[in-house]
Amino acid sequence: MATINNNYRKLAAGYLFPEIGRRTRIFQSENPHAKLLRLGIGNTTEALTPGIIDGLLRGVKKLSDVSTYTGYGDEQGNSALRKGLAEFYAKRGVTISPDDFFVSDGAKPDSGNIQSIFGYDNIVAVQDPAYPVYVDTNVIFGRSGEFNSATGKYSRFVYMKCTEENGFFPSVPKEKVDLIYLCSPNNPTGAVAAREQLKSFVDYALANKAVIIFDASYSEYIADPELPRSIYEIDGAEKCAIEINSFSKFAGFTGVRLGWTIVPEELSVEDSSPGEVRTMWFRRQTTFFNGASNIVQEGGLAVLSDAGLQECRELIGYYMQNASIIREGLESIGLKVYGGDNAPYLWLRTPGGLSSWEFFDKLLEETWVIGTPGSGFGPAGEGYFRLSAFGHRNDIQAAVENIIQRLTLDNQEKL
Repeated sequence: MATINNNYRKLAAGYLFPEIGRRTRIFQSENPHAKLLRLGIGNTTEALTPGIIDGLLRGVKKLSDVSTYTGYGDEQGNSALRKGLAEFYAKRGVTISPDDFFVSDGAKPDSGNIQSIFGYDNIVAVQDPAYPVYVDTNVIFGRSGEFNSATGKYSRFVYMKCTEENGFFPSVPKEKVDLIYLCSPNNPTGAVAAREQLKSFVDYALANKAVIIFDASYSEYIADPELPRSIYEIDGAEKCAIEINSFSKFAGFTGVRLGWTIVPEELSVEDSSPGEVRTMWFRRQTTFFNGASNIVQEGGLAVLSDAGLQECRELIGYYMQNASIIREGLESIGLKVYGGDNAPYLWLRTPGGLSSWEFFDKLLEETWVIGTPGSGFGPAGEGYFRLSAFGHRNDIQAAVENIIQRLTLDNQEKL
């Protein structure tokens, strides 16, 4: 008799973004005249740049000629692309072998799939708040206990609280954990870890034979040269960290789908020798995955060219200007805002003691602007709200103007 994976039943009711969609649909049906302005889900909006389009077209053209046609490619990723990624990191002063790169269809699937190479009894630590995929996929894999609706937490998980007091980046766990999820720049708070903060986690991981799973998907948005863009800028990280990254927000590949994961040869865990973790990830990929699209990988090569990088950085500049517009507008009416300087997300303290979902409803009803409730990212996100800088400039400006003109706040509610 077939049975289901009961771990799905542990998941807290309603995934964050579907619930946003549900509430939005209800509001739109009741207010068909309202022009909704979406500053919620972090989905890129601007067209791919000319150099990337040329690369994608080059990939298509290769498939149209038998002499250049390719079927299945290298499951680890196009060797030229992996070499290009290694050179991209080398420009940051980080030496990584092309053999340590595994090209995939994005950071989100890799964040979930990477767990399959670790034991089910591993203790997981996550930033709180954090991108939901880290928590939910570990629940599905069976590493959690039951969800406690009173605390908003799963038993067996260690929640590393990120608050205004610690700059939204946590201290290392007091207890021993095995898998540590870090995201910098952080989604949702927009906070970026300083070098000494990452070093504290690398030192902890080395001392405890733990593995850091480091999500660097927004690293290209870091403007401050003193802030690290890769965990491998920290000495010793190659022995204890896996880095996951993506072209999605870097080059607008949210729908194109292309990313990479770095599993260093030197990485080892408590019951393995160096090289075995990488070998296991290679085996997982070759068993479950036939490699990223040949066409898309040509687009990735175009991104990594000098011209492609320049185009992408101009596009990032456009989104970061959006972030400045949002931040300045919100601060002009007295709201407390974090992020938006080295990341495309702004983290807003909800006014007047409103809960995250109460503020979602208020913002939608009064201003027609859609954001993301902070509580959807974990219990420490309660009382906060995420806004995204991804959007067309005119929509960003209209959303900010609506908030300034229509959001009802008295002096006591603002802070």
